Amino acid sequence: MKIICIGRNYADHAKEMKSEVPLEPVFFLKPDTALLPKRNPFFIPSFSNDVHHELELVVRINRVGKSIEEKFANRYYNEISVGIDFTARDIQAECKKKGLPWEKAKAFDGSAPVGDFIKLSENQNIQDLEIELKKNNEIVQKVNTEKMLFTVDQIISYVSQYITLKIGDLIFTGTPSGVGPVVIHDQLEAFIGEKKLLKLNIK
Repeated sequence: MKIICIGRNYADHAKEMKSEVPLEPVFFLKPDTALLPKRNPFFIPSFSNDVHHELELVVRINRVGKSIEEKFANRYYNEISVGIDFTARDIQAECKKKGLPWEKAKAFDGSAPVGDFIKLSENQNIQDLEIELKKNNEIVQKVNTEKMLFTVDQIISYVSQYITLKIGDLIFTGTPSGVGPVVIHDQLEAFIGEKKLLKLNIK
């Protein structure tokens, strides 16, 4: 399986990062070693002094697809969760400055914890979900998925033009504004609506 991450998919986050709002989806990959085993804490890596949380809606692919038309994209998923795209912001800044790839800032081991998956019901609109991240019981990120620049179906269609999607692949659909650093002893909790799907201790 692979982890496909969408960058700058909320205008407010692009602005807070002083980045241009993209005209088409921006994506990158994380390896399966980026997944954090359930109930494990997240250990701040020794190579970074500025690791940031980025809350995201996560979609799990349930069938193989290539060059998927947008109107059929909703057939390729029925489970959703929340995840955190941990980013070594200091490493990322160095890479940006030198025009280098960002993998070591984004794809390191344990950088993609994912919560419990829930079924998307037939009457649920994936583009009308509230996702929320609490740090030490205070809300730090919250958004409705209607604010996405590119919908989940548009993302699936776009990415599948380049990469075949397979069963079990995860798509991190982008983070809203409010990203910020984590430190040892922080506790993160991530929600879809009222459902807490992820709880994480920082060590």
